[in-house]
Amino acid sequence: MAKVNKYRAKKTVLDGITFASKAEAARYRNLKLLERAGEIQNLELQPSYVLEHNGTKICTYRADFKYMQDGKEVIEDVKGFKTPVYRLKKKLMLAIHGIDILETS
Repeated sequence: MAKVNKYRAKKTVLDGITFASKAEAARYRNLKLLERAGEIQNLELQPSYVLEHNGTKICTYRADFKYMQDGKEVIEDVKGFKTPVYRLKKKLMLAIHGIDILETS
């Protein structure tokens, strides 16, 4: 019997890439179209950021996407459910790196 994800996310493969959910795969498809149209540039999947304070590593945050739009870097996460850990990492990203994560669903 297949294991059910606790958030009901269903792994999806698109362009040979396995995404954590159908929503994430759909967003990737849309971002690829925007990139081809020249609306965004330098689309990157799952960029990682070390979250540390005073030289002590707290944790690592891995976003779903990073890209450039209108000369600005955008860090994006597809969220169906915001866990307490995600909420904390979002706050740490803003406090430590000055990055406000764009959330899409």
